[in-house]
Amino acid sequence: MGENKDYVTHPDEKGSVNISEEVISVIAASAALETEGVASLSAGRDLTELLGKKNVGRGVKITVEGESVKVDLWLTVKLGVSVNKVGRKVQEAVASGIESMTGFSVTEVNVHVIGVTLGKK
Repeated sequence: MGENKDYVTHPDEKGSVNISEEVISVIAASAALETEGVASLSAGRDLTELLGKKNVGRGVKITVEGESVKVDLWLTVKLGVSVNKVGRKVQEAVASGIESMTGFSVTEVNVHVIGVTLGKK
């Protein structure tokens, strides 16, 4: 990781690419929300929201160790779907999205299902 804790550094022979951790969170959130059966992402009471700030990666926690990424997601699924199947699809989609867009390896995608909501399947 680079000197600034808000960025992940990917060194290259021509220099380095610095990717904001928020960008990685947005990639993860987008991949999760595009997965069939996911209703929403939620971190419960998010301090940034209480302060009136917009948090695009809400419901996503990124932990970076070297050039690998660990992801935790908190989400709500739609009523009637298989929670385990949706969870596995989210894990695959998030890992694939982050790896293809950043070049970092994803070591873990932990899906925390915190609720069920009515909605179309």
